[in-house]
Parts: sequence; structure tokens; C-alpha cells
Amino acid sequence: MQSKTTSPQAYIDEIPKERQAMFKKLRAVIKKNLPKGFKEEMSYGMIGYVVPHSIYPAGYHCDPKLPLPFMNIASQKNFIAVYHMGIYAKPDLMKWFTQEHARLSNKKLDMGKSCIRYKKPEDIPLELIGDLATKITPTDWITIYEKNYKRKK
Repeated sequence: MQSKTTSPQAYIDEIPKERQAMFKKLRAVIKKNLPKGFKEEMSYGMIGYVVPHSIYPAGYHCDPKLPLPFMNIASQKNFIAVYHMGIYAKPDLMKWFTQEHARLSNKKLDMGKSCIRYKKPEDIPLELIGDLATKITPTDWITIYEKNYKRKK
């Protein structure tokens, strides 16, 4: 579901009631653990954590008017999703996350390139997501992004 709301709280208010408590916990653990410099805002119809233009004026190469995206959380039709671009960009981070997830959860990891899906809110390993949020600073993310993704002129 891509929301047209303009604030994270409005987004939470519109998701199914049975997901709201866990979604609030997920948001809180990310905000508590995300390194200083990232900014929370609505991004791509989800709650997003971005490198703001004040830190990275060039913005996102696909649309420089947008800040550089890093992490998002969303309530989709059949699951809660955590999107983390660092997992996609850093194979060592992906390896760490998949190993820790297997160690901490008896649920099979449902994951795409940067999307981690949880069908049941109670299956979200909050502490692990909090640890994941700490792993990359805005400066680190800019370096990784420029090395791997930014189109060369």
C-alpha cells in the first residue's frame, strides 16, 4: 500500500489496527538506533529514513529533488516490510543479517534484495532490526551509494 499521507503518524493511523502496536515498536526501535543525521519522513508512500539534502545536497540520482533514501518501513497488503538499502549494497552486511536472523528467529527469512517481509507482526525481531539500523552512518551510506549507484556523468 502506497500511502498519500504526509506524516508518519498519519501513516500509522491508517494501517490495520492489528498491526499498529508492533509497527509503532518497529518505528521506535529504528529511530532509537539509527545513527545521527538520518531524517524520518514520508518517502515513496512509506515511512522513510533518508540522508537529507542538508547533508547530501545532490539528492537521489533518479530524482535529485528527493533526499537520498536509506531505509523504509511499510504495511503492505499481506506483510510488514523493512527496506534497508545497505543490505543490498553490502554483501557482508547481508551475510551478518541472515546469520543473525537464523540465530534469533525460528521463522524462515522472507527477503528480497533490500526488502525483509514479516507476515505476522509478532515475528519481527525488533532487537535485530535495531542492531541493523546502527550499522551504517549517513557518511558511510553516501560513500557506498556514490561508489555503487550514482550514475557517472
